[in-house]
Amino acid sequence: MAVVPVLVINSGSSSLKFSLFDMTTGNDILSGSVDRLNTRNAELNWHQAQKKHTTPLPDQGHSGALQAVNNLVTRLSLKEPLAGIGHRVVHGGETFTDSARITEATLHGIETCANLAPLHNPANVLGIQVMQALYPSVPQVAVFDTAFHQSLDPEAFLYAVPMKLYREQGVRRYGFHGTSHKYVAQQAVQQLALNPESHAIITAHLGNGCSATAISDGFSIDTTMGMTPLEGLVMGTRSGDIDPGLHEYLSEQLGWSIADVTQMLNRDSGLLGLSELSNDMRTLTEAAAGGHRQARQAIDVFCFRLARQIGGLAASLGRLDALIFTGGIGENAADIRANVLQRLGVFGFELDHDLNMAHGDSRGQISTSKGPVAAVIPTREEWMIAQDTLRLINETPTN
Repeated sequence: MAVVPVLVINSGSSSLKFSLFDMTTGNDILSGSVDRLNTRNAELNWHQAQKKHTTPLPDQGHSGALQAVNNLVTRLSLKEPLAGIGHRVVHGGETFTDSARITEATLHGIETCANLAPLHNPANVLGIQVMQALYPSVPQVAVFDTAFHQSLDPEAFLYAVPMKLYREQGVRRYGFHGTSHKYVAQQAVQQLALNPESHAIITAHLGNGCSATAISDGFSIDTTMGMTPLEGLVMGTRSGDIDPGLHEYLSEQLGWSIADVTQMLNRDSGLLGLSELSNDMRTLTEAAAGGHRQARQAIDVFCFRLARQIGGLAASLGRLDALIFTGGIGENAADIRANVLQRLGVFGFELDHDLNMAHGDSRGQISTSKGPVAAVIPTREEWMIAQDTLRLINETPTN
């Protein structure tokens, strides 16, 4: 059977990730990342056939990094040319309700959303433009973090601020991690034998960035992140929800600018800020077990806020069939899952300790047969992007 290769590019502000899939099997041909772009320590790290490789790329930016990825793909001497290239794009605003073939109009639409994601969308556009130059004849697709949440009703996405800010400036809740939430919800329906036409699921994507989403019959109806990825849950270095009056208070008391406060809320808060130790849940769990009081407190705040938000999302659904944990923390931190489920006793969750420690049975389930299901399902965002890329290419073939 011929290989059908699709390359996925995630071009971030200071790093980029890539995966090359064989769409006939779903297997990774290779994957990797370029970290610390535009620094002397920039390097290409990649995996193939379970072997790790590292190539220094000192002082290289996005263009040099993507050229290195191109050289790597070429060096593999693939028997089949790329069928397509999929790009993760963080913000699609209200312009994009689905993934889209990349055209000049698509690029313009992404650029017009740049004010909503100034650190991400310009880097996403740059990645697209470089890959278009390297592969001018290969169809390319943009897959948006926000698209899955465009099914939210106004009652869920509007802020209680003057409506002209929404009409004129696009001030509203958009939600993120949409590719992950969509994939995990689809897998949950299959693995847990839920009714495809009638289900109520909450998905909790927990990593350095965290969000949870209420999904009804395959559609996102509420989510924790808002206009930016700062709203919602406690995260690795992001605060999540805070009183907006904090900006004025810190300005008056410390003379901080809006930029100073925003930097603090995005980079110096969350688990890192609370613990004053680390943004990594693994480090905090070990430290808490050793008696580190602030690490324990950071974990408790994280779990309390997550449980509270899950309760709110359940109110949006009206019923709850399953709660799914995913992402680096959600998939691997059994203690965190147990902590959260203990706080959600009102819903009737009953944790199976052994299944939880094993990260789920063959279906991913970590709860007993009583009450709603709790499960662990690994996310595959890059695979979802590859699938969407091939779908769009097949729907609109190149003339």
